[in-house]
Amino acid sequence: MTYAVTVDVELPKGGSELDVLQREGVVFLLRKGLDSIAAIEGPDGMEVDLVDDVITVHPRGARLKLCVDAPALEFAEDAAREVVAELLERTEPLTAWEITRCGVELAPEVLQESLDAADGPDAPPADPAERARRHAAGTPSGDTGRRDDTDVADMRRRLRLLAPGLRAFPLTSFGHSEDEEKRIVSREAAEIAAGAVVYAIDLLVDELFTDLAGLEEDGPTVADTDAPFMILDELPRQFAQQYSVLFARRLTVTAVALTGRLTQPHFGRLSCVAEELLLKFLVGQAEATADLYELLSEEVETALQVFADGVGDDMDHEWLYAPAGNGAGKGLVQDWFLPFGDEGYVHPYATHDDSEEGDGDGGSGGRGGDEQERPG
Repeated sequence: MTYAVTVDVELPKGGSELDVLQREGVVFLLRKGLDSIAAIEGPDGMEVDLVDDVITVHPRGARLKLCVDAPALEFAEDAAREVVAELLERTEPLTAWEITRCGVELAPEVLQESLDAADGPDAPPADPAERARRHAAGTPSGDTGRRDDTDVADMRRRLRLLAPGLRAFPLTSFGHSEDEEKRIVSREAAEIAAGAVVYAIDLLVDELFTDLAGLEEDGPTVADTDAPFMILDELPRQFAQQYSVLFARRLTVTAVALTGRLTQPHFGRLSCVAEELLLKFLVGQAEATADLYELLSEEVETALQVFADGVGDDMDHEWLYAPAGNGAGKGLVQDWFLPFGDEGYVHPYATHDDSEEGDGDGGSGGRGGDEQERPG
């Protein structure tokens, strides 16, 4: 079975953040290392095939999504951790980098398929809770899975300093109030949540650019390739045949416009279905960031939910995920970029006429004046 294992690696403590040129260098080094690997030796000498990979780099490190063929989830995770650890060790500029996360995110039915695929005396138990407990118990003694207190404190401080960058939304948008009777969360929790949203902007945009590059190489659509994607794989699968390079470009431009408005004094409202989806991904990235640094308390989780509910107060995109009888989504994805009403603003690039898709230049066309009403 094929698993997409996500491995997060980060700079050593005290290391300076990577600038744009350094990030490109890290991508080159990781790409060079992974391209030299055809298979990974798993537990007991078992061979695990490396099918594909995606690399994205951010100021504090990198995220690798390794697509591997393995008989069970644990073998995939263990093999991915080993290959990345070896890659860092033999790449001199990266030897001090650390693996901070290595895991597979699976839907319940896929999880059960993984359990059923493993056989023999060492097969993991059918109960996912017991399986998770055993897997955690098997973590090497040198890797407790917990971050150093200094790392956690540094990230807490950094996120709180980033919070004012979300100029369109004061802390009240995250549930904090100076009035104790109206207060839902503490100031610190609201600041951590707001800072995590700002931090997640870089991650979201970087991953979209990475997806775009991968689709340009492996496309022409997501449905035509088994390559893993960071964001495109999170979109409703029944529309995969419509996720073309032009669509990915539109989505990236819309993300840049959306996140830019978040850092301006006046945000307005979400303008189209694509922005609703992007907000969902952005908040998910913020939550994952807080969780990664052991900062996702109940208060921080509540603060992020209050923010999401407030910004997307009338979000209707969940209907897109409902499976259709024939497996294909109803409607056209270009309609996701049509503005809601007269005041909705969508970047002109994202609303151009699809008749121009053949030239691939993304020029603005005649659809910009159309409007889309929310589905009823």
